[in-house]
This record gives sequence, C-alpha cells and structure tokens, in this order.
Amino acid sequence: MKRFSNLFLVSLLSGATTLGAYKLLFDNGGYFSNNKKTLTTLSPDAYTKRVGLSSDVLDFTEAADKTIHTVVHVKNVSYQKVSDPMLEFFYGYRGGQSQEQVGTGSGVIISEDGYIVTNNHVVKDASEIEITLNNKKSYKAKLIGTDSKMDIALLKIDADEKLPYTTFGNSDDVKVGEWVLAVGNPYNLTSTVTAGIVSAKARNLGTDGIQSFIQTDAAVNPGNSGGALVNTRGDLIGINTMITSMTGSYVGYSFAVPSNIARKIIEDIMEFGNVQRGILGVEGGELNATASKELGIKQTEGFYIKNVRKNTGADKSGLKKGDIIIKIDNQSIATFADLSGYINTKRPNDKVAVTIIREGDSKTIPVTLSKNELFNTEFKGIELESISAADKKKFRVDYGVKIKSINNENLSQYAEELKGNIILSIDNVKTKDIESVSKLLNGKDEQQSVRLEMINKNGEVIRIII
Repeated sequence: MKRFSNLFLVSLLSGATTLGAYKLLFDNGGYFSNNKKTLTTLSPDAYTKRVGLSSDVLDFTEAADKTIHTVVHVKNVSYQKVSDPMLEFFYGYRGGQSQEQVGTGSGVIISEDGYIVTNNHVVKDASEIEITLNNKKSYKAKLIGTDSKMDIALLKIDADEKLPYTTFGNSDDVKVGEWVLAVGNPYNLTSTVTAGIVSAKARNLGTDGIQSFIQTDAAVNPGNSGGALVNTRGDLIGINTMITSMTGSYVGYSFAVPSNIARKIIEDIMEFGNVQRGILGVEGGELNATASKELGIKQTEGFYIKNVRKNTGADKSGLKKGDIIIKIDNQSIATFADLSGYINTKRPNDKVAVTIIREGDSKTIPVTLSKNELFNTEFKGIELESISAADKKKFRVDYGVKIKSINNENLSQYAEELKGNIILSIDNVKTKDIESVSKLLNGKDEQQSVRLEMINKNGEVIRIII
C-alpha cells in the first residue's frame, strides 16, 4: 500500500509538471504561442523571398551584346601654338611652334548611316576627329553640331557598311534603383561594360548648363565620356558625361545626360542646325522647409514663382508671382532640376499643362513655351539681352549678354557709351547666356554693388562697378 502511494504521488507530480510546462510554453501568451506578445515584427511570407543575382533573376548579357558594338572610340586632335620665352628673348619673336594635342572619349552610334552622339567637351576645339568602331575599323568624322550648354555633340562618319546602332529609351520612365549598364570605349581597345543602379534622377550639380542629370553608381572614368548608359533591355537612357572626384577618377558616382534631352538636341541640330530652346518664362526657386518658412507657406515641394517675364507664355497664360508649380504635363515638379529637365525636352511654341497651387487651390493652366532668345532681363536699370550670331562674329566671342538700354539715372550720362557693349562676366561669373544671367542677378540685392567686365564697341575690354 505504501508503495502504491509513492507511485501515485510521483505520477501526480509528473502530471502537474507537464501541465505547467504546457501552460508556460504553448498556451495563450506562452513562449511558443501564436498569440504571444512580442516587440519583434516578423515580415509576411510575401516578403521573405530571397533576392538573388543568379542568371535566372538578372542577366545583363543581352543588353551588353546589343550595346558594345554601337559604342565607339573618339579621338580628338587639335593644334596649339606654344612659344619659348628664352628663345624669344634672345632671338626675337618667332611666332611659336604648333604642337599636337590628343584627347579621347567615347561615342554612341544612333543611326545605321553613321550619326554618332558624344559629349561636346570630348570634341571641343578639334581640328581632326577620328572614330574607331568596336570592330577596329577607323573613319574620319565630321562635326555636325554641338550644344555646349548641355554638353552634347553630333558627329557623322561615312562608313562602307550599315552600322549597328542604339535605340533611344524614354528617360522619364527610368526609376531609382533600376539596373543600368555604362558602356564606353576609352582605350581604343573594345567597348567596356560596367553595371550599377540609378542612384537619383533630376540631380542638380549647380552647373551653368545641365541641371537634370541621371546619377548612377556604375563605374565611369574620364575616357568613358560620351558613352552609353542603357537599361537592361539595351535601350539608351543617357549619355555619360561626368564624374565628381577630387582625383579625376571614379569614386562612386557618375552622371549622364538623360536620353530625352539628348534626343531633342540631336533632332534640333539635324532639322534646324542649332538648338531650339523653349522657356516657360518664370523666375524663382525650389521650395524646402527653410524657404517655405521664410515665404510663410505650408507647401514644401515645388517651384515657387518670384517673377514672370513680360510677354512670355507664362505671362500670357496668367501665371503670376506666388504660384507654386507642382506638375507639368504628367511630370511631377519637386525641384528646379525637375522643372528645367522637362522644359529642356521642349521647343518654342510647344504647349504644356502647368499645374499650380494658388492660394491653397490647385489648378491646371495651359502654357505655350516661348523662344529663349527673344527675352531679356533687367538689373539696376540696365536692360540685357542675348547676343546674336552677328555679335559673336563681330566681337569674336562665343558667350556674353548685350546691354540693350540704360534706364539708370546715375548711368544716363554714359548711356551711349554702354549701349551695345557685351558683358562677359558679372562678379567674375561668366555670363554664358541671358538665362544664366537672369538666375544670377535674381539672387542679388539691387542695392548691392556688382562688378562688370565687358567689351565695348571698339573691341576694348573695360571693367566697371555699379
């Protein structure tokens, strides 16, 4: 009987232990319970799939094979006179000797009959341009036209065969995080391919020209300038143009001119012989938390209009100071780079739908773009305008703005001397065109003194402070 009692007691303790362990571990709130309260968040099953880079998931070979034969090596030969000061001192002026300088880069064939797009800086000041294809054939190239502002140049070769070429993709459809390939031919060997992702779109680097780069982490070095940036289908979405580096070599990021901008420039050069620039006709700046606070508005994204140029499309359509542009057509506008990048794909007389916020209400206004060269800007009573081709030839310059009229009483006695002069710089900043000058002066106070460097009607360089 005593033995039976001991067995019963052991069984009872075992059962109690088992029941307690179940309650602790498996019952509601237990360690293995589905209803357990925890600080750890588990992702749904849909987000637990493994991401890989196997050939079944991602394959660059087709895009690379389509592109490498369309990318060429560009050789730029120029000649510059150099002089020896010692020889000149002892033997008199000899006029200097002509020295050959060679620069190289890449280019992209865009038609089977030999049109090639590259960077303007790759072929700048070239006396001779030589193109080497991926199959090692070489041809002399003709420079068809350039756009220094957007750093694009168009070349043409006469080949004895139909050439492989790259088709343009829609750079507006490119997404951040999308895989891309950078293809160049920097060493006159064969085309080289690097891969990366789109790091950012509409990147503004504060340059005088392009303010809507595609940024990528695909490795691009100086000799790759003018090469192709393509998506995984092999469509051209950009022309590689620059890197930001203290050493001049790739350090993590590179930049490309979007294909929509490059295509528009090329079409303009082929059809008109020069680039047709359309402008909206507004001046202002992009919004952020600081700017919005200073302006006393809630909106922190978009382009705030500070001024509307007279007789432009914006003026005629009724846009006014204080309007905030948030969209043009289907393109969202959060920054100045978004705005300038989209407008750079348009021509004068193109119509765009501008969506604005005015006094808290959203409305869409149709605007016909104006021609940039027709408009001017004014600062301190000095009216400025773009220089013409005749002005460039007369004064032997390729940049500057012209003084159209003087309305400043303090300068009235010098009006006849100043009218017609070409301003080359303002506060040591090059006056490339009326658009960049307008933007520069827009950030200056009317009471602030500025230093002007100009060429007068006699061809003399003079400097004044006003």
